[in-house]
Amino acid sequence: MFQLHPALAKDTFLVGDLPLCTVRLMNDCQFPWLILVPRVSNIKEIYELSDADQVQFLRESSWVSSQMAKIFGADKMNVAALGNQVPQLHFHHVVRYQNDARWPNPVWGCPAIAYTPEVLQHMKQTLMMALRGHHEMPFDWKMVV
Repeated sequence: MFQLHPALAKDTFLVGDLPLCTVRLMNDCQFPWLILVPRVSNIKEIYELSDADQVQFLRESSWVSSQMAKIFGADKMNVAALGNQVPQLHFHHVVRYQNDARWPNPVWGCPAIAYTPEVLQHMKQTLMMALRGHHEMPFDWKMVV
């Protein structure tokens, strides 16, 4: 049975589920930042997924990246899977701007600034409207508010 790593559960908020992945919002208001985690038990690396799940994972990741870039007007999307501190397979999708506080450096190591309840609610609503309402969505998006 799939279980989310405790560090991901602590640092993120559930946004919704795609066919393979759960989608989580990183609790850092400095960057629009989603994390995709395949709902497959005991997976650390993408090559451990079945061939079909590898394709689905990359498809979902690409779709989320494209939507985040459109929604937030990204100058660049940073997509990464490090796993050094959290071994469970997960991809970070971080919207970057040439004028953000960390540009052009990576966001890693920068202390997070937690969302306020009001901003968190607004972010969830923004994601819900933008991702649910997209007419080219290739799968059912189930939002959790």
